[in-house]
Amino acid sequence: MSSDQKKEVPGDQINNPLHGVKLADMLDYLVDLYGWEELGKHIRINCFNNNQTIKSSLKFLRRTPWAREKVEHLYLRSLQKKVNHVSNRISKKN
Repeated sequence: MSSDQKKEVPGDQINNPLHGVKLADMLDYLVDLYGWEELGKHIRINCFNNNQTIKSSLKFLRRTPWAREKVEHLYLRSLQKKVNHVSNRISKKN
């Protein structure tokens, strides 16, 4: 593909904050941020409370749209909290 023929992002993905973010990356981020126990409190699904592995969680989330949607929403809320926290710290310094 030449530089003239760059792949364009489909119109419906332009405003999608999850575009290009893998489910595994979201899950890794959430487990690092909250830990399994706290994550299981935020999203009440067995793979977060009983069989706590990335592999089993990914398998379940890929087959269960409603659960994946909850993970995506928590991921976006967590990122927004992080951005707000950082911006608050920056504004207090100035």
